[in-house]
Amino acid sequence: ISDKLIVVEVYTDEANWSSYPPHKHDTASENETFLEEIYYHEMDKEQGFVFQRVYTDDRVLDETMSVYNKDAVMVPRGYHPVAVPYGYNSYYLNVMAGPNKEWKFHNEKDHEWILNRKDVK
Repeated sequence: ISDKLIVVEVYTDEANWSSYPPHKHDTASENETFLEEIYYHEMDKEQGFVFQRVYTDDRVLDETMSVYNKDAVMVPRGYHPVAVPYGYNSYYLNVMAGPNKEWKFHNEKDHEWILNRKDVK
């Protein structure tokens, strides 16, 4: 039902990261919304690829994958950053679903310091 979906388009230029610092939204709490997510990836060149990691704090789930043009990645839980190599530009469509249409996420503490850098926009 569309009143429970959040849909986001993301463009990431070559040699950059997105969904970064790593964040998650797999717990229903005051500061985080429970949302499952699917990423549908496209690149500006047919042979393009990105890297996506999906992992949990306890590393019970810890997968890093090469994702090619027109691939989809399911994110049932955990953090899920995307790295785009030099020479390719990335587009992905995120579709998130959960009991509430609200997007509150939690950054991984080990990498949250990046947000305080002066050179990060």
